[in-house]
Amino acid sequence: MTVIRRTDPSNGYEAISADFMSARSKSNIGVATVSEWARSLPHGASVLDLGCGNGVPISEAMVDAGFVVYGIDASPSMIAAFRARFPDAPVECNAIEDSQLFGRTFDAIVAWGLIFLLAPDAQATLIQKAASALEPGGRFVFTAPRQACAWADTLTGQTSVSLGVDRYREIVEQEGLSLVGETEDEGQNHYYFCLRRIQDA
Repeated sequence: MTVIRRTDPSNGYEAISADFMSARSKSNIGVATVSEWARSLPHGASVLDLGCGNGVPISEAMVDAGFVVYGIDASPSMIAAFRARFPDAPVECNAIEDSQLFGRTFDAIVAWGLIFLLAPDAQATLIQKAASALEPGGRFVFTAPRQACAWADTLTGQTSVSLGVDRYREIVEQEGLSLVGETEDEGQNHYYFCLRRIQDA
């Protein structure tokens, strides 16, 4: 397994973007779980999709639910497809580690299928940035295996790393978030549901 992080901010996904977008557009895995989580959000909530890809199907589900969606992804090809599909949605082509997350706060942040693509220190940075970009009482959901493990990404061959539930809980608590729930979807993706503590905001 090869690890190429900073020379390619997309972690290998720009090179296989066409195949990824084709496959993901045919799959609704995760939509029901994210949509159920989003039912707790206020009408017209601002939602940031980290690692948004071309916006299908997660951003699309949020737009269809009436939320104001922002997207960030490091793949230029996927960002171009996102802009074509959602011309009114603000979107940034950048690595999460380098982004200023639009310099604003959000009611909710989603990181579906992203965090484990990053190096461990970058994962901690992502959580820190997400926590800082949430409104008091805001919600953050991300996916990663519950166990600490590493594996080769099936599309890129690069190393993916899960820090495991204990380490993720430790990081989110340090950043003023509470881990308020976990679940798995029909694709066996594990979800961590976090809440920005109002007293720490």
